[in-house]
Amino acid sequence: MPVTTTTHLNFRGDARQALDFYQSVFGGHTVAVTYKDAGTTQHENEADWVMWGEVAGDNGFHVMAYDVPSHLPWNQGENPFFVSVRGDDADEISALWQTLSEGSTVVRPLEAAQWAPLYGMLTDRFGVTWVLDVTAPYNG
Repeated sequence: MPVTTTTHLNFRGDARQALDFYQSVFGGHTVAVTYKDAGTTQHENEADWVMWGEVAGDNGFHVMAYDVPSHLPWNQGENPFFVSVRGDDADEISALWQTLSEGSTVVRPLEAAQWAPLYGMLTDRFGVTWVLDVTAPYNG
């Protein structure tokens, strides 16, 4: 089964502007789901922030982005990105998670999420934060 990696950029309130900029540079299409869209708004002033977004082009360009909500720590100089690993086979993603998680700090366990059959986040022993998930059809 194919597995892809994508740079996942982290912002605090600027993700939509960044996605629009990258789309203007590289082409493709932009998808952005806000915290309000997902029903997960914790602070009204963050309702229109991007909970999940991407720019994907026919030329192969792909970048993901989101706005780190204020209740989570964020420092542009320390955690400006994640590496996202996506696949459509739960067993394969689970096996990758099992190996990658050795010596890591689990930020969010690999489990079902509102937006994916499996989703998890960890910071490996080298300080790189990885997001692994199983793709689900977009029904926006």
